Amino acid sequence: MILAACLSLAGPLLSAEAPVSFIHDVMPHLMKAGCASGNCHAKPEGQNNFKLSVFGYDPKHDYNEIVRDDRGRRLFLAAPEESLLLKKATGDVPHEGGARIDRKSEAYLKLLTWIKQGVPFAIEGEPKLDTVSVEPREQSYKKGAAQKLKVTARYSNGTTRDVTNLTDYLSQDKEMAVVDEHGQVKVGAISGEGVIVVRYMGLVDVARITVPADKILPPELYAKLPVNNEIDRLVHERHQKLGILPSETCSEEEFLRRASIDLIGKLPTVEMAKKFLADTRADKRARLVDDLLEQPNYADHWAVKWGDLIRPNPSRVGVKPVYLLDTWLRDSFRQNKPYNTMVRELLTAQGSTHDYGPVAVFRDKREAVDASSFVSQIFLGVRLDCAKCHHHPSEKWTQEDYYQLAAFFGQMKRKGQGISAPISGEPEYWWYGGKGEVTHPITDAVMTPKPPDGPEMPYVEGQDPRVALTDWMAGSENPFFAKAIVNRIWSDFLGRGIVDPVDDIRVSNPPTNEALLDWLAQDFSSNGYDLKHLMRTIVNSRTYQLSSQPNEHNLADNKNFSRSLKRRMSAEVLLDAVCDVTGVRETFSGLPPNARAVQTWNHKLDSDFLDAFGRPNASQECPCERERKSSVVQALHLMNSNSLQTKLSSSSGRISALAKSDTPEPKLITEVYLAAYNRSPRAEELKTALRFFSTPGATRQTAIEDLAWALINSAEFVFNH
Repeated sequence: MILAACLSLAGPLLSAEAPVSFIHDVMPHLMKAGCASGNCHAKPEGQNNFKLSVFGYDPKHDYNEIVRDDRGRRLFLAAPEESLLLKKATGDVPHEGGARIDRKSEAYLKLLTWIKQGVPFAIEGEPKLDTVSVEPREQSYKKGAAQKLKVTARYSNGTTRDVTNLTDYLSQDKEMAVVDEHGQVKVGAISGEGVIVVRYMGLVDVARITVPADKILPPELYAKLPVNNEIDRLVHERHQKLGILPSETCSEEEFLRRASIDLIGKLPTVEMAKKFLADTRADKRARLVDDLLEQPNYADHWAVKWGDLIRPNPSRVGVKPVYLLDTWLRDSFRQNKPYNTMVRELLTAQGSTHDYGPVAVFRDKREAVDASSFVSQIFLGVRLDCAKCHHHPSEKWTQEDYYQLAAFFGQMKRKGQGISAPISGEPEYWWYGGKGEVTHPITDAVMTPKPPDGPEMPYVEGQDPRVALTDWMAGSENPFFAKAIVNRIWSDFLGRGIVDPVDDIRVSNPPTNEALLDWLAQDFSSNGYDLKHLMRTIVNSRTYQLSSQPNEHNLADNKNFSRSLKRRMSAEVLLDAVCDVTGVRETFSGLPPNARAVQTWNHKLDSDFLDAFGRPNASQECPCERERKSSVVQALHLMNSNSLQTKLSSSSGRISALAKSDTPEPKLITEVYLAAYNRSPRAEELKTALRFFSTPGATRQTAIEDLAWALINSAEFVFNH
């Protein structure tokens, strides 16, 4: 009432200055002052009965909160300088957040003018903010250099505005460079690459900072580097720009073990190792890759990886649906089904959860809004979770983006038991129903299906919108789909994604080698989304085949793929490796005798070993990314495992067979080394191993047991390198 009276008294604009808009002028200053941050008035409960939206994602709410809440007590149009909004911000009135705005600042003058002009929400005909860009966008700097960034906002009518002083800045790597609130960058004292994120009114851009090594290497060094395919050329270009020299090519033994573990999740057999190491053909590595990709273990290994990402909780979905989904995954990899076909079958699934495995995903992601974050993160590599409730804190995604993606699943219908009984319960039926809608949680607007950065795809009667979504995913204009999967596979093989984390593709988290990611995605899509083609291309590159031993020029590099990064074997692969070395298989309830760990399909199949080494628990919300780091628990488990000792001493295992043979001790030792490391022992290692046989009280059996136990408990065995 009081505010309304003041507004009526205000009449026409009280200021002769240029019109001030709440959206384009007031909100940027409030956001720069920190008022709309998560630790101030944008907290879930607000601050002192004053609540703003996070990062200003809902300007209408914020306007009403400032102008109309508590009968407009925060503004005094009859005497604008006396407005509580200004007095609190300047500290003239006690304010828990302290003084945020100086009386002589542009922010104060804008707010004051806005109040004088009658607090307009928007100016008639004002343009829409389209993009934000930073300059310089990419530049090389010397150590200790300084640079002032400039940020420009561009509007729908073609006008631009310098918003450098209204922009928020964040350095992704403070050792590389720091940045102050005015965009002044100070480069650090280490070589490498860093990123400065700039954010203005929900839009984001990045400035990339490259600091070359102190010692510039001659171009001829890079010209002499072997190039197996286009991957190597693109990686070498990046190395040359950064002053990094890649490591040497790995040994034949390292490649054999690395490729086998990565491609099929299995140690090479002793026979394979002997045959490969004796092979003198120049293309032996490429031949090995082709052979491995035809191995039966390939499908099981990759089904486990994808099971981590999409496997539902059997306690909620039922054991049978989860089993059917796992069977579908294994069969898809066994057929080498094109990746886009796999995703289409999964996301357009309908029918009974007791007949068709992919339907289990919808039984788990029961609401359209749950499907949105699942689809975006797994298949597009985009984390939209934050946008479910508010504007993404470091990216352009809004609630509209989140709920428009959810709208593709808004016409799904279901019938039957929703929550499963302990074993399998009754089936549930899912199908495209032709009717239904998803609404915006704030505005209640009905959302039109639209993928992130894609076109609107309005509902068409009789046409399942999920089909349109999967068609868009596989289209050549899609900015995410192919990149997301090639980045995920690259991370599996190289220990780190080109974009890292692999499911966080965004402007503010740029790829370390954008040209490489683009080429891999294009090559993958143009070759029919063939996963084996993608894997073959990566593994045949020299970049994949680099040694894990650093040199003086790449010692500090762990982002640019100048050497192989050591990676711990996953739980199932490691357990199978232990079984292969000892010659004694593990027993799993619910699986046939001699089943391998990569054939397990349910976290409820008991295994202390798998749990200790990071098998995901599907009762937690997926995607369940594996923890790659080692732990004390893992080391202690392997050292004190009764199961391992039982396998070592088993009368039917490899150790007993070797002990009972008349093979000379040096050859016995070589056999164990080939089984565990896929290489022969070095001279010093052979000398040390022979001592096991001469220890007082030792027998051939106990000596070989001790040797095998020591090798299995070593880093060389547990890690792929």
